[in-house]
Amino acid sequence: MTTGGRNLIIMGALSIIIAITTTSISLIIYHNSGDIYLDRSRPNALPDKEEIENEKDKNDVDYKLSENETITSEVLDEYLENLQQEIDNINTYKGAFSENGLSDTRLGL
Repeated sequence: MTTGGRNLIIMGALSIIIAITTTSISLIIYHNSGDIYLDRSRPNALPDKEEIENEKDKNDVDYKLSENETITSEVLDEYLENLQQEIDNINTYKGAFSENGLSDTRLGL
């Protein structure tokens, strides 16, 4: 291998190492400074603490079938009721790109 080829390989490897290092440092600073929480360009991208607590209060009951439980008509009816509640919650959810993200109160105007 010629010296020019070897130097090109060394320069390429060093440029990749420098790029990875500087990108990692900038992402660490971005996260540790808290600026990551200011980037709310998409509504509901990062929920507020109040939103998380409200969701926990709404979803405090989980319905799960036991593996050893025999499936009777009562168990199936209860499961279908809970499933329908979840489907209704999904259907009433306003997506992340709804108008609510651009309201005056949300934008602090």
